Amino acid sequence: MKAVDETDAAGVWDRPQAGLDVERIREDFPVLKQRVHGKPLVYFDNATTSQKPQVVIDALYTYYSAENASIHRGIHCLSEQATSAYEGARSKIKRFLNASREREIIFVRGTTEAINLVAQSYGRRFIREGDEIIISAMEHHSNIVPWQILCEQVGSRLRVVPINDDGELLIEEYERHLNEKTKLVSVVHVSNVLGTINPVKQVVEIAHRWNIPVLVDGAQAAPHLRVDVQELDCDFYAFSGHKLYGPTGIGVLYGKAELLEAMPPYQGGGDMIRSVTFEKTLYNTLPYKFEAGTPHIAGAIGLGAAVDYVNGIGLDRIFAYEQELLAYATAALSAVKDLRIIGTAQEKATIISFVLDGVHAHEIGTVLDQEGIAIRTGHHCAQPLMERFGVPAMARASLVFYNTKEEVVALARAVHEVRRVFQ
Repeated sequence: MKAVDETDAAGVWDRPQAGLDVERIREDFPVLKQRVHGKPLVYFDNATTSQKPQVVIDALYTYYSAENASIHRGIHCLSEQATSAYEGARSKIKRFLNASREREIIFVRGTTEAINLVAQSYGRRFIREGDEIIISAMEHHSNIVPWQILCEQVGSRLRVVPINDDGELLIEEYERHLNEKTKLVSVVHVSNVLGTINPVKQVVEIAHRWNIPVLVDGAQAAPHLRVDVQELDCDFYAFSGHKLYGPTGIGVLYGKAELLEAMPPYQGGGDMIRSVTFEKTLYNTLPYKFEAGTPHIAGAIGLGAAVDYVNGIGLDRIFAYEQELLAYATAALSAVKDLRIIGTAQEKATIISFVLDGVHAHEIGTVLDQEGIAIRTGHHCAQPLMERFGVPAMARASLVFYNTKEEVVALARAVHEVRRVFQ
């Protein structure tokens, strides 16, 4: 791939890419207008959390300024308005994932809580001593630790499918890991470190030959890819709102209704009950059985607004533009001497992790920050993956549809400067 410099990029940002008017889109994100250390903000930490469009901010403001009330139990006007907006958000998520029923959409705090819910509800009921749970070597801690806790509780065993040097799942090894003891597969859709887009449809098909359910961690996939849970045929799918241009503290667990019906509540409290006596409690129907207490009402409404915004642009158009951006950024960073990109899968999202010989990732991040460029450095909540590639930490630039090729040039220029200063 040819190296990219500033002259290669000349004139590219004054015209739409892949059908997107990126400069117009950037106007929707107030935070992108600011300067950091006197330089224009270049925000490349989107895999950690994305920035929020004004329509999401407005949705939160409208709820708190005009509709603030608890939901489901009130008969007054504000409660009815809030309930309608909250349940309307559930309908939007159902369509966004192409779930078959709204009751398959559970609001949670984020991907982490969604995985913990499945581990403690499905896992504690259906996984026994000697059973096995399959994950991959590229998982985020949120898709490792909950299963380790469950294994300690019930005496089951965690098994890990290896990956190759490009960061791709070894499907043949995955198939060999499955047996009559396997009771669950939990795998990431898009790696938060490598950017690898896993063949989750194939993973599900193989597991279902053994009647094994599959959970998909979609935290990094939902902002980039069109997700159709019926096409994937996954049994559970989890994602976080704050990575999808929505508020923090809100996320979604999709589960097939028959599995959710068979699972006990994850938490007890208000709204997850039908009736309570001191002798016995009858639980509510789906999805409310898993939504104990007053939920993050504003968060759900804000997430609904974020989904509307993304749908208005079109995930297919977003993906096409981001793939352009990925190729451009990969070429630009590859031109830096002594820089190694980690994660070179054939199918990949716009996450680029790299190391620079002789320079610690934190030093890279510090210098880039002085240039107004925000990246993430460290182990990225994936310490086993760092060990797999023999590094203590990586620098990570994660791009989305409001980023530009001009910003990529600024990143590459700054990394060149890091190398010059330290070497």
